[in-house]
Amino acid sequence: MDNAQLLKGVLEGCVLAVIDKGETYGYEIIGELEKSGFDEIGEGTLYPVLTRLDKSGLIACRRAKSPLGPVRKYYSITPQGRSFLAEFKKRYRRITESAAAILFEEEIL
Repeated sequence: MDNAQLLKGVLEGCVLAVIDKGETYGYEIIGELEKSGFDEIGEGTLYPVLTRLDKSGLIACRRAKSPLGPVRKYYSITPQGRSFLAEFKKRYRRITESAAAILFEEEIL
């Protein structure tokens, strides 16, 4: 299995977590993901995720002129998105703890 398949399962939750910190735009989201070690995320990966999150009602998108020039899309999390993110975090923790118990023989807390 390549990294893309593993990444696909967690990327939406991570993008929501970045947006949950405050209204942001695509390039900033990529920068935050890169700072956390996601070095293979580009626009071609991020924007389809943002589109899915927007269509699902988990984020809201508005267009506004950037202080640096062109119009940008700014993203914010919705109440539904916050609920989804909270549940995602619980499920992610359970899955990763279970996997660690098997893969690394770690105790589940």
